[in-house]
Amino acid sequence: MRSYYWLVIIPFIGMLGGAVVFNQVTPYVLGMPFLLFWILLWIVLSSLTMLVIYQLDKSNGLLDREGDEV
Repeated sequence: MRSYYWLVIIPFIGMLGGAVVFNQVTPYVLGMPFLLFWILLWIVLSSLTMLVIYQLDKSNGLLDREGDEV
């Protein structure tokens, strides 16, 4: 397993760990309770993490139309 695949753990820890630590309503960010903002932030960061992993992975896009390796 390639080492950059471990980047997947970062959004998992950020979303679940932050939900436990920042489980409060009072600070509003962009009109949302802080916990909702935290979860939405990590959804965006998760997508960016997947983009980084996709860019680092050299084996993507090496299949032809029949599914055989090029």
